[in-house]
Parts: sequence; structure tokens; C-alpha cells
Amino acid sequence: MGRAIQTLPDGEPVRGVTSLDNCVYVLRSNKTSEQIEVYDVDSFDLLSYISVPGLANAADIVACEHNCCAYICDATKQSVHKVPRNGAPTQWPVNAPPTCLSLTVKFSVLVTCRKVNKIKEFTSDGQLLLEIVPNVSSPWHTVHTCKGDLIVCHGKPAKQLHRVCQIDSNGQSVKSYGGKAGSGSELSMNTPSHMAVDENDFVFVVDRNNNRVFSLSPTLTYVREVLSPKQLQWQPYRVSVDVKRRRLYVAVNEHLKVGDYTAGRVIVVNMQ
Repeated sequence: MGRAIQTLPDGEPVRGVTSLDNCVYVLRSNKTSEQIEVYDVDSFDLLSYISVPGLANAADIVACEHNCCAYICDATKQSVHKVPRNGAPTQWPVNAPPTCLSLTVKFSVLVTCRKVNKIKEFTSDGQLLLEIVPNVSSPWHTVHTCKGDLIVCHGKPAKQLHRVCQIDSNGQSVKSYGGKAGSGSELSMNTPSHMAVDENDFVFVVDRNNNRVFSLSPTLTYVREVLSPKQLQWQPYRVSVDVKRRRLYVAVNEHLKVGDYTAGRVIVVNMQ
């Protein structure tokens, strides 16, 4: 298992977490324009807030050191907000409700749109490069491995198959992990909804409704449980890997009933 070394303060539900330079960005769902909390990566002190004007319904965040910015997807406005480290935020349309974000090895932005069953790739300034219709039901999140493979997690309570799949450029499944929705075994998942990939192409998976985070090998075979329900306490929602420090940042939310999150926090996990 991973070793939790810090828990960031409780607050509004967390919609995403990422790291940029020497900071941890925590994206909260609140009613103000100050959506991002910025913490020091070593002391974990709260340093500042970043305002994102016009952000309506934040769904996920990912940071890009190459372009010195963070990206936030907005489900209500069907757009992506680009938040530079220095300068004013901008945004571009996705033309579908975005669910989750990630980066490719070439620093373009992958946007998974679950409701329309599409994966879209954009340049850093919002030019559409590629659109894939994956041959899976209800895709939540797509990540790009160091080798250039596309990995997508999919499944929802009403559907039987809950899997993590490698797909080709046509959206066809090449290999997969998982099966029918369930719990109690390594293969059983219930809504695998978010992922992170490290520098060795190990995949960390948020198994949301089983309240755990586990890892898969580069060939999508089970490795181990990273965080158990007892360690998490609340429902896991997002995960981000800090390659430099060998850490995971796991966003968890207090979950009283379906669709109702009342509070959130971020658990910092040492993977050394």
C-alpha cells in the first residue's frame, strides 16, 4: 500500500488536483471565482488562490509544466479554461460536456466527453487535432502513456462492463482489465472513473464506488491496492501523480448519496 504523509484541509468538494512546479493545485466546487487553492509542495502551507473568471461547473484540472499552465474543464459551459502561471486565463469550446482531462506526451490536451462518447485532442490554444469515438460504453477518463498508448476507463452503475482498456487510433479495444461491475475481487470494479500514469507507464486507477485506488502494470495486469477504503475514509474522485517526488495526490469527497458531495480533501501519498 501507499503511505499517506499528509492530508490537506477539509473544505468544499474537490473537483480535481494537480501539481505545477513547487505547488499543489486543488480545484474546489464553490460559488466564488477563486476556484484554485495553491499549496506549497513541501510544507503544504496554503499560499494563495487563483481566480478563474467565468468558471461555472469545474470538472477536472491538469497542469502542464512545458506550457507553464493548468487546464480546467467546465461541464456547464462545455469548454476548457487555460490558466497560465503568469497572465490572464483564457478558454476554448469543446462543443460537448467535458468529463475529465489529461495531457499527451506531446503536451496536447485530451478531453474525455462521457455523455457523447467521444475523446477529443486539442492543442494548447484550443485547436482540435483529433476526435475518437471509443468502442466502449460511458468513458470517464483517457490517459496517454509514455509509449504513446491511449488508456480509457469506462463503466457506470447501469452498465455491466467496468474496465480499463487500451484502445487504438480507431477507438477499438486492444487489451483490457476488468469485467462485470462488482466488488470483492481484484478484477471487480465499480465505476473506474479517473487515472494517472507514472514515468514507467504504471496506471493508478480510482475505483470510485469500491472506495479504493489500485495500480495496474503497463500491460494492464493487477499490481496492488494503493489505498484501501479504510485509508481513504471518503469516496475517491481524482488522482494525480507527481513523478519528481514519487507521490500521488488523491482527491476524496464525503458522499452521502448519489450525486451529493458535501465536503472534500486531498490525501498526499508517498510512493517511494
